[in-house]
Amino acid sequence: MKAVIQRVKHTKLTVNGAIISEIAGGLVVYFGVAVGDTPDKAEYMAKKIVNMRIFEDEAGKMNLSVIDKGLEILSVSQFTLLADTSHGNRPGFTFAEKPEKANETYEFFCERLASYGVTVKRGVFGADMKIEQYNDGPVTIILEA
Repeated sequence: MKAVIQRVKHTKLTVNGAIISEIAGGLVVYFGVAVGDTPDKAEYMAKKIVNMRIFEDEAGKMNLSVIDKGLEILSVSQFTLLADTSHGNRPGFTFAEKPEKANETYEFFCERLASYGVTVKRGVFGADMKIEQYNDGPVTIILEA
């Protein structure tokens, strides 16, 4: 399981030109499920992400979480995070979980994020999404479980 976490000022996600999700500030979390990943891993990731202190406090130190700031999360399922690039130039995706199981794990992950009191917006699993993102910092964290 892998997540790429980006601190943002604003993000908008569209599918076929229609706005599906939008947040005014917080985190965009790109979430990939590997073969064999368990709900326990998704719970660990959710807890870690909502408590991650990557927002600045009044002294300018990264000391506050998305919960502390009352901000939102846009969660986007992204199997390409599991790309195997060790051979050739075309990535392989044999490490990515099958779509049905991956979607189940993604939905569970989103529910766990929301259980901490954070507003969670979602992408559309398997869709061709377009994401406009205004990064803050930039701050990008890679988390693996």
